[in-house]
Amino acid sequence: MVNELHAHGPDELCEAGSALYARALSEGRIRSEEAEPAPCLIDFGLLHPDIDAMEWLKPTAPAVVLPRLLRTIEDGIAHQRRREEQLAAMFEPLMALASAQTAEPATTQPTITVLLGFPRINAAIDQARSDAAEEVLIVQPGGTRPAWSLAQTRPHEQRLLSRGARIRTLYQHTTRHALPVLAHYEQLDGDVEVRTLDEVTDRLFVFDRTVAFIPASKDRDMALELRHPALVDYLATTFDRLWRLATPMFPQAAPQLSDNGVTARQRAIAGLLIEGQTDTEIATRLAMNVRTVRVHIAKLAATLGSESRAQLGYLIGRSGILDRNR
Repeated sequence: MVNELHAHGPDELCEAGSALYARALSEGRIRSEEAEPAPCLIDFGLLHPDIDAMEWLKPTAPAVVLPRLLRTIEDGIAHQRRREEQLAAMFEPLMALASAQTAEPATTQPTITVLLGFPRINAAIDQARSDAAEEVLIVQPGGTRPAWSLAQTRPHEQRLLSRGARIRTLYQHTTRHALPVLAHYEQLDGDVEVRTLDEVTDRLFVFDRTVAFIPASKDRDMALELRHPALVDYLATTFDRLWRLATPMFPQAAPQLSDNGVTARQRAIAGLLIEGQTDTEIATRLAMNVRTVRVHIAKLAATLGSESRAQLGYLIGRSGILDRNR
């Protein structure tokens, strides 16, 4: 349940990245601009600058890269196991306290359950979806969803709608241009509505306002199933407030109007620039590509007449373009 900078990890390099790395190994180096279509090569340490000629990139030997990447994976697994132990230890006395205070029977379903592994998480969500009869609230961060994922959820969502339940989903604005997502909702028959915001919370599922699921790890292999009424009500209320602020996307899409040449997307980027966010941080928060963020920044600078990033921040504050967001 998390956005990632790359669409893949070092264990599954894209075709362009694999070809470039193989060529660099064969020729000894490649020009820096040739690696722009595959920035993952630098980020994963497969290419590094030639200190004698910075316009060139040299390949790191596979015998050096492989142990380092394996060690990173091992460290990540060990870290998640420690978090798992810490989380379980933290909630154990709390659940014991809640049980003692409410004097619930031992057969009562726990109010907080730690779900480990994708199969168990997906099974719990599927069961809650099957039990739902009135309403499902969903937050889906990120720019889009793969077609195979949408195809898997479509039968489940249609059964929900056929039972008379309604589905409300929040995405980020970048999803408004994702044709597979729109096509998915056009194929559903029932009370389904989608809205978008510049930024949303992490993933969230709320079923009938009685059970909710939230992520408990960045790689989404751990989640919390929440059945405590106060916690579920808090999450549902948070969703309702975000929903009222969001822009309709389906079934009828509301346009995102520009203001004196500055689009809604550029206003969101301007707000994050004022906060001191880097291009990469802005891209992550708004579920955009870094290059797209930089294009919007360039257009924003041109609109406001800025010649530098420092001046751009000053002109944004003076222009009043962020007043619409307040």
